[in-house]
Amino acid sequence: MSDLGEVSRKLVAVFAADVEGYSRLMGTDEVGTLKRLTERRAILDRLIADHRGRIANTAGDSVLAEFGSAVDAVQCAVAAQTALAEANAGLAPDRHVNFRIGVHIGDVMVRAGDLFGDGVNIAARLQTMAEPGSVLISGATYDQVRKVLPMTFMDLGVQQMRNIQEPIRAYQVVAPGDAREMAPTRVADTDSPPPMPDKPSIAVLPFENMSGDPDQEYFADGMVEEIITALSRFKWLFVIARNSSFTFKGKAVDVKEVGRRLGVRYVLEGSVRKASGKVRITGQLIDAVTGAHLWANRFERDLTDVFALQDEVTVAVVSAIQPKLLQTEIVMAARRRPENLTAYDLFLRAMQQFYRSTREGLAETMRLAHRALELDPRFGLVAALASAAHMQNVVWGYAVDPQFDKKEAVRLVRLALSIDDDDPDTMALAALTSAFMVGDSESEIEMVDRAVALNPNSFRAWSSRGHVYRVAGLPEEAVQSFERAIRMSPIDPLLHRTFTGMGFAFIELHRFGEAIVAGKKALRQNPSYSLAHRCLAAAFALLGRDAEAREAAARLLELDPAFTIGAFVARGGQSNSKLMVEGLRKAGLPE
Repeated sequence: MSDLGEVSRKLVAVFAADVEGYSRLMGTDEVGTLKRLTERRAILDRLIADHRGRIANTAGDSVLAEFGSAVDAVQCAVAAQTALAEANAGLAPDRHVNFRIGVHIGDVMVRAGDLFGDGVNIAARLQTMAEPGSVLISGATYDQVRKVLPMTFMDLGVQQMRNIQEPIRAYQVVAPGDAREMAPTRVADTDSPPPMPDKPSIAVLPFENMSGDPDQEYFADGMVEEIITALSRFKWLFVIARNSSFTFKGKAVDVKEVGRRLGVRYVLEGSVRKASGKVRITGQLIDAVTGAHLWANRFERDLTDVFALQDEVTVAVVSAIQPKLLQTEIVMAARRRPENLTAYDLFLRAMQQFYRSTREGLAETMRLAHRALELDPRFGLVAALASAAHMQNVVWGYAVDPQFDKKEAVRLVRLALSIDDDDPDTMALAALTSAFMVGDSESEIEMVDRAVALNPNSFRAWSSRGHVYRVAGLPEEAVQSFERAIRMSPIDPLLHRTFTGMGFAFIELHRFGEAIVAGKKALRQNPSYSLAHRCLAAAFALLGRDAEAREAAARLLELDPAFTIGAFVARGGQSNSKLMVEGLRKAGLPE
């Protein structure tokens, strides 16, 4: 017979659940609550057994179970919340028995079948943070299940938990089809404000219905939910869930207080007014720390198809504020003292240099990105950014040792994908770099299509898709992707590259006049971008406008005195078509 005091250790997935407001329910209806709890526990116990779990500790309204697999534990938690919600259906809200569930994979101590230790405590803290009816998991659990389960995981940022030495990143589990119902956090109800996340953070408040028509509430609320969902696709952005934002619905709010209570830097607010068959939507983005207004706009549309209108306004709002947020963060990073730099600040500074599209800018991008990787070797996006900079150093003719830069670009692409292959921006930059440095079109198209699928609101994903498809010999599809990118972010600081890529695609399609228009648009964005002058020189020459072609060629040689067609072909590899080379020759550029 084993010693009941014997303690052993093992690694398990800990499942912690308890009933929200149990004391209140018992105080209201002791007999009825006990009956309903018994019924719910039967459901919970059955599902734990069905998912190969073992109940370890129980105490009244709480359940602690262990699973050998994080996947089994999370699947059980989601199935349990679904079944428990069905059990509550038809009951008055004050008679609902709602569970909160937390899951963490970690090392635990086992004594007489009961579980103890930090692994248990973290699961219990996650459970107390969860909204009734929802599931929160730790970052360690997320790493185990994110590629396996067909669910969305909403990043709630790093959380400091009571009596837990190290902060823990938390994720909300959203089962397929439940994105709106299972998106709450308890941040707004806490007594002390939560810490700011370690990345840009935003809350979207309910838009005010100014129509005097209560029926328009659903339209305004639905549109805000769509905006929240769209913003949540940007993994570098921390987005407060709908249920926390909507606690401010119908209240006169101080934006600074909202930012403090929700722990966010930015707040988006707005209003909706319906009149005479039209709807007018206004929105404004505010820095909740300083109170400064960063962006404001008004959208007026015919109120015909409500859902199409919601989609249209969502795209317009998200495509306007996403680059504005990133630009604001870059400016703030530039103002910080150098000794305070972190990996994320270095990434922001590298992005600022990347936008310049110059020899010096690329060199600084690479330096800053490599420093960021030294601080955080698991920063997948910064590895992808560094790879793109090394690639451009080769393609644009700036590299002192092109073979070294090419090898570094390929190495960093592989590193980025090994770290994070489900981040749309990382996938987009990796596909872009690989298209120019490797030339495996099938693989690169698959990567960039995945980036677009992960975030259809991303300028970077659509613009990269345009370049990848052009290099793959599909210029028509490339043009459509570039057009989508421009629609996503009509004021993006990288538009000059998008317009130039579109110009190259138009040349492939023998649409030389449109290539000239695109090239000129690129130069209005960045007059020193040498690739735009290449586009114009070739397009003018192929159209027979020789004087303008020679003028564009001369400007190109001012910016890139060492330019030769031979070097251009060699460093661009498969990305340079015969038609493009023919145009450069006709423009009189040196061989």
